[in-house]
Amino acid sequence: MHEEQLPARTVHCPYCDTRFSMVVDPSQGSHESWEDCPQCCAPIHFKVEVSPLSGDIESLVVGADDDVI
Repeated sequence: MHEEQLPARTVHCPYCDTRFSMVVDPSQGSHESWEDCPQCCAPIHFKVEVSPLSGDIESLVVGADDDVI
């Protein structure tokens, strides 16, 4: 899947509250990842839940690196 076809979500950094757009690849299925905030460079924990039936993104949870999400 090409990046321009992937769904984007607007999220807030849990550290500095900067809003930014994040591209999410639902073809990976449900997964967790870490990305650095584009403003403060703090590590952000993302948890993506994807429906096994439809392949649609059901939820995207954002937390600080040490949060249990």
